[in-house]
Amino acid sequence: MSTTTTDTIPPVHACRTLVLCFDGTGNQFCDDNSNVLQLFNMLKKEDPSQQVVYYQNARTGTSIVPQLAMPLLLKWKNPDPHVLGMPPSLHNTSTGGYEFLMQNYEAGDKICLFGFSRGAYTARALAGMLHKVGLLPRCNHQHVLSAYKLYSMDDEESWRSSLEFKKALSIDVDVEFIGVWDTVNSVGISPRRLPFTSSNSSIRVSRQALALDEHRVGFTPILYHRSELDAMNEKMPRSQKRLSATHLPDEKHLHDKSNLDGHHEASLQELERRYTQQTKQTDSDEVWFAGYVGGGSVASNTRYSLARIPLRWMIREIFKTNVGILFHRSMFQQIGMDPSTLYPDVVPRPLAIPMHGHADPDVKCVSEETEDLNDALSPMHDQLMAAPYWWILEVLPQKLRYQRKANGSWVESISVHMGRARRIPMREPLKIHRTVKTRMEAKYSPKARIKAEPQWVD
Repeated sequence: MSTTTTDTIPPVHACRTLVLCFDGTGNQFCDDNSNVLQLFNMLKKEDPSQQVVYYQNARTGTSIVPQLAMPLLLKWKNPDPHVLGMPPSLHNTSTGGYEFLMQNYEAGDKICLFGFSRGAYTARALAGMLHKVGLLPRCNHQHVLSAYKLYSMDDEESWRSSLEFKKALSIDVDVEFIGVWDTVNSVGISPRRLPFTSSNSSIRVSRQALALDEHRVGFTPILYHRSELDAMNEKMPRSQKRLSATHLPDEKHLHDKSNLDGHHEASLQELERRYTQQTKQTDSDEVWFAGYVGGGSVASNTRYSLARIPLRWMIREIFKTNVGILFHRSMFQQIGMDPSTLYPDVVPRPLAIPMHGHADPDVKCVSEETEDLNDALSPMHDQLMAAPYWWILEVLPQKLRYQRKANGSWVESISVHMGRARRIPMREPLKIHRTVKTRMEAKYSPKARIKAEPQWVD
């Protein structure tokens, strides 16, 4: 039976949308689905002339050995990755989405990417790959490996080659929207950041939900940071803005060794700054939430849970930014949203309901504010406590990296983690969802230390 426009919100959109969803390593279709899979479930899938969708989870193997232990286990001779439960390489997960875009992209399509945890990093790496080497035309699969190699390499020569590759072989495409829950890297397998994963001017809108209470050692979040170009462009007259990515930098600048000395991160940021478009800015926003933001900790039919709050926030951001993603109208009730508050206009939210207790759990249709209240007061599921084997890595000395400065830079130290809380970088404004305040009224204290006065957002 075909789906009518009345079943879809918004009913139509001027452009076709390609929506790619990348789940975390441990997530798959089951009775405790993640927010990525719940979002995918809500998408209109029946009419490829309007919207084409793609879902990928990164799960391989069934070992209970934490994938964070892989750097140690790789010292074994020829380990079997399936026995060890290793995640697939980032190359495989990124190029899977890349090849989907190759086969489906048509001029004028809008590309939207979503992800959770390492799937979020995959989404950002895919966006970075599209920015650096472009999108190969349909049926050019023989060049995909070369494209990924050029993308992942970070020496001066490969950056110059990537520009030539993009100019000669690829289509220049942008990403309309990227929405992620808790971006983390590939759990130590790929310790170096890939290009354009923390800042990417080819993305129009970037949204990230972050967890205040995640505290496992290998789950340090990668925050999006505003590039220097964004700040420069806000002050620069339009007549002075130039598109640098279409031209090679001058030789003097290329061979200025002083610009590339120091740590890998500083060098990578310098290369990204030099080889990027200076005419575009990203509308980026990051908000912190109580608990664990990705979902999958409780059965999918559980009436209330903390993870539903960042799911609703992400969907509202999709509508606020007029991305054009098509959803099934009937699916909103199960996540506690009223579609009439999102389309044709996003209705400003009423004040949060003070903490006075729970609403009747048997009532099927309540306000989103009531849903927020009950979700905010739901039990928290500490992932480190739920799976004690993660403590293997908490007690081992290892190099820890923290992203703490407003420009996105990292610092390193060798220490024992011991389940310490996340460090929140000093940024202004520090945006925290208002449901955290509601939970704090019930004597909740976030694991991550909030050092600045937050901006409470809805």
